[in-house]
Amino acid sequence: MRHGKLTPAALRKYGFVVSFLAVPVLLYVVFVVWQYIQAFQISFTNSRGISPNFDYVGFDNFTRLFDDEVFWAAVRHHVVLLLAMPLITIAIALFFSFLLNLGGGQRNGRMVGVPGSAFYKIVFFFPQVLAVAIVGVLFQAILRPDKAGVFNSALGAVGIGPVGWLITPSLALWTIIGVMVWQAVGFYVVLFSAGMASIPKDVFEAAALDGAGRITLFFRITIPLLWDTLQVGWVYLGIAAFDGFALVQVLSVDRGGPDNATTVLPLEIWRNAFTYSKYGVASAMGVALFFMTLTFAVLTLRVTRRERIEF
Repeated sequence: MRHGKLTPAALRKYGFVVSFLAVPVLLYVVFVVWQYIQAFQISFTNSRGISPNFDYVGFDNFTRLFDDEVFWAAVRHHVVLLLAMPLITIAIALFFSFLLNLGGGQRNGRMVGVPGSAFYKIVFFFPQVLAVAIVGVLFQAILRPDKAGVFNSALGAVGIGPVGWLITPSLALWTIIGVMVWQAVGFYVVLFSAGMASIPKDVFEAAALDGAGRITLFFRITIPLLWDTLQVGWVYLGIAAFDGFALVQVLSVDRGGPDNATTVLPLEIWRNAFTYSKYGVASAMGVALFFMTLTFAVLTLRVTRRERIEF
């Protein structure tokens, strides 16, 4: 580039980049950005999704949400999901990842994982290849409230009566969280294992020679060096905690029950739009969910930001 003019080589370079990105960017704008814009617009209307004619009602839909007990119940459930699901999933995934990569101790002067680590990674990852609907149907059989359920059958063998995993309001949400963790943990085992594998083994071996035990290796070396991967995992799991639609739809009693004990915002958006034909209210919930998710992601990246450790 000379005197602000693009050379033929630069034109070819930028032309290739633009041609390569034009179609993906256009598709993203049409199918993602434009849909968000439409949702924001509909949230200020009384649209029922049937007639193209509707009136603008300002912030009435948002005002209605403040007095909606079901909406606030869903928000509380997202808070529980946001606190419990990432913490439990990351803790379990870190534990298994550490075992698979370093749990075998030193062998021939090298830090190794437990025997059969490659096989265990496949086993842990298996739930990820199952569709969410299949997972829901599978756990419907496992969690049946009578003695035919797998869990209750096992409890009956030791003399404990059947437990209403999904029909008891105090248990239902935690049961669904357990299913979410079961499905998600395998992916993060593989993710954290890949992150640990990228850390030079010399770091762990030097610490082990200095007398560091496995607990010290885990908390003082592994977690600090894996911090960037943990941060990404936390954001992904937090965003997943703002979803939960499919499992709640399939597993819960009466779609979000009993007594709205398991309802979540995506389910209420679906219910208001496709059951009650209240597209304006549903869009207002979608806008609220959008800002909740965006705020969580920004705050998480801001709070967990730290100096990058080079190795």
